[in-house]
Amino acid sequence: MNKLTRQEVLSTILSSKVVAVIRMSNSDDALSVIEAISQGGIRCIEITMTVPNAVSVIDYLKHSIDKDVLIGAGTVLTEVQAREVIKAGVQFVVSPVFDPRMLQIGTEAGVVTIPGAFSPTEIYKAWNSGADIVKIFPASVLGTEFIRGLKGPMPDIRLMPTGGVTIDNAADWIRSGASVVAIGGDLLDKKAIQDRRWNVISERARRLVESCLSVTNRGEKV
Repeated sequence: MNKLTRQEVLSTILSSKVVAVIRMSNSDDALSVIEAISQGGIRCIEITMTVPNAVSVIDYLKHSIDKDVLIGAGTVLTEVQAREVIKAGVQFVVSPVFDPRMLQIGTEAGVVTIPGAFSPTEIYKAWNSGADIVKIFPASVLGTEFIRGLKGPMPDIRLMPTGGVTIDNAADWIRSGASVVAIGGDLLDKKAIQDRRWNVISERARRLVESCLSVTNRGEKV
């Protein structure tokens, strides 16, 4: 993996607009999927801690993945996990919850940190505590209008909806005010993976990236 500063990683995430979430039970297939989606233009890849041998997968990727692709860890729930993935070399850490101590660990290590939140109060607390981006989870419960409404009184908060984002609606989340979207299930076509048709996965990634990049850039402050 390319050695980038925290600000450079953040800039890449914001400019790419898409984080692909890899949550699979077979680590070998996960590696093939990562190669396929990176060929489709995905530049930010989140390996969840639920992937078997997730830390080993991360360690392998940092030596083999294209230097222009960022590798992060997701579903990070404990301080121990945070330290473990940071030691493995991740460039960003994502959690479904807001834990101030975990946020501090990431910040002190110079790693982009994206805690999860749900309510306006949680979102504000996470942002005010130093989050680089706040993950809105589960976004499917809230919808795009929640993002639009939240950006009114809190225009500077960077938001990343996760859960319910699809290839077809990803651009709508960006239009509503999201800085970036995270997507897993709809991107990783199960039948294509089962049949090892990696070209299908690459094409889905390409459609997703083109859709999100077609939305007018809101001029994110980094």
